[in-house]
Amino acid sequence: MNRPIANKEPHTDKSVPLWAEVDENGRLQLPPEVVTQYGIEPGARLRLEMTQHGIKLHRPITHLAKIYLEPTNRCNIDCRTCMRQNWDVELGMMSSETFAALEASLAELTPPVNVMFGGLGEPLLHPQTADMIAAVKALGFRAEMITNGTMLTERRSRQLIEAGLDLLWVSLDGARPESYADVRLGAELPRVLANLRRFRRLRRPAHRPTPEIGIAFVAMERNIADLPELLKIGKSVGAKHFSVSNLLPHTAEMEQEILYKRSLNNITYLPSSWLRRLNIPKMDFNDLTAEPLIAGFNSGYNVTFAGNNLGEVNDVCTFIEQGAMAVGWDGRVAPCPPLLYHHVGYIRGYRRESFPHIVGHVCQQSLKTLWQTPAYEAYRDRVQRFAFAPCTFCGGCDLLETNETDCFWNEAPACGSCLWAQGVIQCP
Repeated sequence: MNRPIANKEPHTDKSVPLWAEVDENGRLQLPPEVVTQYGIEPGARLRLEMTQHGIKLHRPITHLAKIYLEPTNRCNIDCRTCMRQNWDVELGMMSSETFAALEASLAELTPPVNVMFGGLGEPLLHPQTADMIAAVKALGFRAEMITNGTMLTERRSRQLIEAGLDLLWVSLDGARPESYADVRLGAELPRVLANLRRFRRLRRPAHRPTPEIGIAFVAMERNIADLPELLKIGKSVGAKHFSVSNLLPHTAEMEQEILYKRSLNNITYLPSSWLRRLNIPKMDFNDLTAEPLIAGFNSGYNVTFAGNNLGEVNDVCTFIEQGAMAVGWDGRVAPCPPLLYHHVGYIRGYRRESFPHIVGHVCQQSLKTLWQTPAYEAYRDRVQRFAFAPCTFCGGCDLLETNETDCFWNEAPACGSCLWAQGVIQCP
């Protein structure tokens, strides 16, 4: 049986409009390519969201579309921003037996999924990462990888390109050697950029050469001034994608570095029919407009900018919306990468302890079986509805100290304080 190919990104080209039609029985018919891409099967329930200008359909929670795969949780550098600053877990690398079980599970999935190689370690530390990518590509899946770039040698670069990798993300948290090394202890910016430029040259010439290149930047007080120069660096290395995230502090010291001290309960990001609204059109960003626009964004109005309300990402789990699940190096399966591990984070001055939520093991049950487990499906439904206490907006209480429950008495994991779901933290 020929498998559909998933090398392309989801359809987002507005120049090629898609239309839904109402048939003679009054039923809404979606385009076949949309039905296939989003795994919409008979009986699937799609959440509807009313927006200012129409209706938004969310991916059904039954559609598995993305796997975060962790080849190893070992790393060769020590980043101030990393969860590893405050954890005590077993370190290891995915065995060939575990990957064989995972590969058999992946072969059962239709339509093809996107596999992101990353996790809490450096994928290139695992000697078989390129072979894993090649195996995923042989199934007709899309493959991406994120790396710190320090081990992106010429040999490794050729291996990744030959394996068919679709997109390489490189983490860069500074545009100057001193600012970069201040965050990524043990790494050198000139060497990483030299590796990345060589990787770009080694790609086969094409109108849209692959693997595409992406840059991931974690913004905080100590490095936000580097962003303009880093965007220029991104252009110089041929980056097509640039992802900026805020910092999730894992130590009390790093909480002082965050750039969202007011954003969690700022009316700017809180759409409500009860609030004042400010609608700003497209406008030049320059010395003349910068100060008035900043004042407008902080004026106590809920802001819509260029047709997009800035509060549309509240209480939206990006992992659920992507149809994602995470597989750790040891084969444990969780709904998202953060729930693979016990870790500590800081929010609103509270030390929050997050416990893992493991739904199964890939060597014991297939991904498809685990995905269809009633308890796991009920959890995804609860997260998509986001039936949790508003912990990020609230002033905080003792229940904020763990993810075991909340004041709505949700069972673990209680996701009300998750900063991914508030559009504050984002992963490539």
